Amino acid sequence: MAVQRLVRIRDVKSNDMQAILTIEYKCFKDPYPLSLLNRLHAMHPDGFLVAEAEGKIVGYVIGVLRWGATGHILAISTDPPYQRQGIASALMDNIISRLRAKGAKLVRLEVRRSNVGAQQFYLKLGFRQRGEVPYYYEDGEVAMTMDYKLD
Repeated sequence: MAVQRLVRIRDVKSNDMQAILTIEYKCFKDPYPLSLLNRLHAMHPDGFLVAEAEGKIVGYVIGVLRWGATGHILAISTDPPYQRQGIASALMDNIISRLRAKGAKLVRLEVRRSNVGAQQFYLKLGFRQRGEVPYYYEDGEVAMTMDYKLD
């Protein structure tokens, strides 16, 4: 966890998008295209954060307030060489705090059924498995829905 001290969580800037896109392509089977990342940033600038280490973008999270008092984590990822060093936890702590400050009472997300590591990470943070959404992903894989109740 020593890396956490070297990581800075900050708002996304428009010139961060290429680095975020690179992480998307390294980490996801169906990455968001640059046009969608740019649109999400334009629509939700305060819900789009990056983790920066040694002057390099090493992770990001996108979280938005929807459906009244529900926060929705749209995406989170850490560059593979920086995984398992507390970066995703720091990103989640920050975005959950922001969503809580905006009035969220619940935070939800979807994760691939096959991504057991991510599911374990979310469970460790306090999320609960709630259900499944068939054919959620482009390749037809099921999404597990998870949520986290805020105090």
